[in-house]
Amino acid sequence: MIALAPEEIELNKKRAVVGRLADRLADSEEEMADTRGELERFEAQYTMEVGRLYADLDEIEAQIAEEEVKLVPDDQEIRKKAEELRRRAEESAARANDEGLEKVSFRLRPNAEAKKAYHDLARVMHPDLALDASEKERRHGLMAKLNEAYSAGDQGLLNKLADDFRDSPDLITGDSAGDNLVRAIRQISQINKRLKELREEKIAAEASELFTMHEKFQAEMSEGRNMLKQMAERTKTHIKKSERRLKNLQNVNRSAEEYVKERFGLDISDFR
Repeated sequence: MIALAPEEIELNKKRAVVGRLADRLADSEEEMADTRGELERFEAQYTMEVGRLYADLDEIEAQIAEEEVKLVPDDQEIRKKAEELRRRAEESAARANDEGLEKVSFRLRPNAEAKKAYHDLARVMHPDLALDASEKERRHGLMAKLNEAYSAGDQGLLNKLADDFRDSPDLITGDSAGDNLVRAIRQISQINKRLKELREEKIAAEASELFTMHEKFQAEMSEGRNMLKQMAERTKTHIKKSERRLKNLQNVNRSAEEYVKERFGLDISDFR
């Protein structure tokens, strides 16, 4: 039996470490992809079921403030409040009308087959396993497609990515043991850096208001309560109350305009 050179022994050790880290990295990428997808779907669901009602409420509140300005046009505080409410209403409407949200909300959750395909692909094609700059950039593009296919539950695209990558000439290497050892050491460093980034992304995601709301939603659903439906019903009640208030203010202003026009022949709407 031929004894291995020291660098070959060390290379085998490093390759084993790379293999273990590649598995961890694939798991972490999959977990983060699941979290991103789940939060995107929940945000879309929230926007469609509740956010759009909030946008309607903000619009009515802006109209109420604008009617109040008509009652006391010289009050700068009321005018300032009306301007701020109008800006908020426009921002709410823009968020609620995001057409991309419907597409996100109807994405399928990845099944077991997609999860396995994602893990296998992420393990071999991850950019942090590449050392050449051009290959690393190419893999970033592939990884983006992989994440999109996984989030969409597109098994066909996952299979195509696997076939394309398996036939890539960039997977063929023929370097010396020393070169491969350096490569393995650098791969370990790159993977550890990416694992740190994923940990930080996870911490940031779990600290977000959206994540907290999603966790509460899940907990209440497990107990048979639909938090979003309850929020929607409360918002609808607020909308009805605000609509009544808006109508009353409009009637007051309309009566004032009619009185001035009838008594003095002036159309005060021209001065508002």
